[in-house]
Amino acid sequence: MFLPKYPDSPTPPPAHTHTPTEPAPARRSALPAVSVSTGAVVAVLTGGVVLTALLAAVAVSAISVAIAAVVLRSLLREHNRR
Repeated sequence: MFLPKYPDSPTPPPAHTHTPTEPAPARRSALPAVSVSTGAVVAVLTGGVVLTALLAAVAVSAISVAIAAVVLRSLLREHNRR
């Protein structure tokens, strides 16, 4: 029932022949010249340093607030037990 049915004679491979064509010449479009001034590089680097310092300050502040909250919670818990 589920057995495959094979043809009586195998079919020959197709008789297509591949004719290679010459490749199209590669055209390179001229890119516009981009000049980056040193002032722009310094501005980007300075901005990156400032943003990184601000991110570090926010992270340290968040950690210190979390520690203070844990300490206050434990102090209040001991105060309520008395």
